[in-house]
Amino acid sequence: MSKIAVGIDLGTSNTVVSVVHGNKAHVIPDREGRKVHPSVVSIHPKGDILVGQEAVRRRVIDPSNTIYSVKRLIGRTFRHESVQAAIRRAPYRIEEGEHQQPMVRSRGKLYTISEMSAFILRHVKKLAEQYLGQPVEHAVITVPANFNDAQREATKAAGRIAGLNVLRILNEPTAAALAYGYGQGLNTTLAIYDFGGGTFDTTILKLADRVFEVLSTAGDSFLGGDDIDEKLVDYMAQLFLRQTRIDLSGNVSALARLRQVGEQVKRQLSQRPKAQVQVQQVAFGPGGQPLDLAFSLTRDRLNSMAKELVQNSFLICDEALGLANIDVTLVDEVVLVGGTTKMPLVRESVEGYFGKAARADINPDEVVSVGAAIQAAALLRMPGMEAGVDSVLLDVTPRALGIAVVGGYTEVIIDRNAQIPVEQTRRFVTSQDHQTQVRIQVCQGESRRFDENQALGELVLDNLPPAPRGEVQVEVTFEIDTDGILQVSAMDMETEQEQSAEIHVLGAPSQEETEALIEKHASDLPATE
Repeated sequence: MSKIAVGIDLGTSNTVVSVVHGNKAHVIPDREGRKVHPSVVSIHPKGDILVGQEAVRRRVIDPSNTIYSVKRLIGRTFRHESVQAAIRRAPYRIEEGEHQQPMVRSRGKLYTISEMSAFILRHVKKLAEQYLGQPVEHAVITVPANFNDAQREATKAAGRIAGLNVLRILNEPTAAALAYGYGQGLNTTLAIYDFGGGTFDTTILKLADRVFEVLSTAGDSFLGGDDIDEKLVDYMAQLFLRQTRIDLSGNVSALARLRQVGEQVKRQLSQRPKAQVQVQQVAFGPGGQPLDLAFSLTRDRLNSMAKELVQNSFLICDEALGLANIDVTLVDEVVLVGGTTKMPLVRESVEGYFGKAARADINPDEVVSVGAAIQAAALLRMPGMEAGVDSVLLDVTPRALGIAVVGGYTEVIIDRNAQIPVEQTRRFVTSQDHQTQVRIQVCQGESRRFDENQALGELVLDNLPPAPRGEVQVEVTFEIDTDGILQVSAMDMETEQEQSAEIHVLGAPSQEETEALIEKHASDLPATE
C-alpha cells in the first residue's frame, strides 16, 4: 500500500481536501458528494464533537456551543483587536488562556483554537480515508500568505493534534499558483487575488518553467466574506427593529439565524439581481406572538454594503505591487481564489483594477487545496507525479522580524519580503553595567517602535559574565524555515554559551501543550494496521 499525502485548505468558512491520485488532483467529497466542508464545530450535549454539515445544522438551535471562524483567532493574542471584535460578536464564549491565547469555552470545558482547528482537520482526514480506502498520515496545510509566526505554529500544531504529519505549511497564493502552473512550463507574471471568508491577501509571483518565485505578498487577516455577512446581519437587525421595535442585539439565537440567512442571500445575489427574503419566527412579541421578517434586497443594495470592503482589498494590491516594484500593467494573468470572488462586484472590480479578466477556470473554492495536494504528492514522491517536473518554490516572509533595543525601538533582523528559507545574524552589546541576563524580545512588523509591532515572544540568555555595559557581546540569530516558522538563538560571544529554541510565541500553544493535546486526542483517532 503506497503512502498517501493530502493537501488541505483550512479555511475560515470552509475546508477543502484534495489528493493526487492516478496522475490527477482530485477534490475529495463527503458521502453526499459535497466537496466544500464547513469549518464549523459543535459540542453536543452528549459530548460528541460534530463537524461540518452536522455542526452547521446546530448553529441556530445551539449557537453558544457551535464554533465557527476560528481561523480569525488562531495564533492571535487574547488582547488583539481581531479577538476582541470576535468576542463582541460571536455567540460562543472566548476566554484568555496561557501564553495570552484565546480559548473557547463550551459545555464547561476550555479548548485551544488549535484544538478546534484540529477537529476540522481530523474530519477531512477521515473523509479522505473513506474516499481512498486507506489511512492518511501526511498532509500539506495552507495558510494565508500574511500569517505571522504564531499563526503558522498554531496551524501546524492543529495538524499534529489531528494525527497528521504536516509535511509543509504552504502559503495559499503559492498553492493556487501551483494548481494553475504545475507542469505547464509557463513564463508569466501572476497575481493571486485571494478573498476568502475571513482573510484577504494578494501575492505577485513570477513563473519561469518549474520555478515559482514569490515577488511580494500583502494581506489583511481580518478582511473577508464574513465581514459582508455581518453587514447583512446588521442591516436585517435594523430592519427588524424598525418593523417591530424589538432590538435583537442581545438575542444570540436570532442573530445566529440572521447570519445563516445572510450567507444564503449573498449567494443568491451572486446569481440574480434581486432576492425575496422571509425569515419566520425571528423573535417573539407580547404574549409570545411570533414575529417574522420579510423584505427584498437587490444586488445593488448589497454592493453598496460591500463596496468599501472590496475597495480595501485593492489598497492591499497596491501594497503588493509596490513591494514587487512592478506596475499593474506588467501583470500577465490574475487568478481568483476564495468564495467571496464569486460575487459579481468583486469580479468586476478585479477586472477594473488589473485591466483584464481574471481566471477562474479552477473553482476558486478548490484551487488552493488542489495546489496543496500537488505539493504534498511531490514532497512524498507519490505515484502519479510526472518525472522531471518537481517545482522550485521561492517564497517570502510577509513581515519584517526584529528585536527590542534600548529606547523602545526595534532593530530589524530579517527584512519584509526576504526570500525564505533565510538566516540572519546580528551582534549586540549589553546596555547596563554588570548585566548577567539578556531578554531578547521578538516582534513582527515594520514600525520603528517595538510596541507598535506584533510581539511574538522572548528568549532569555542567562549567566552572562559581569562587566561594564557595552563590553559583553551577544550574537542573535534568526532562522525562518520553509514553513515560514521562526527559530531564534542567542550566544554570549565571550563564553560561547548558547541558548537556542523555537521561540514560544504569544498566542500559540507551547510545545508541551501541543504534545499533551496530541496524547489527549490520540485515542479519538482510528487505529491503523
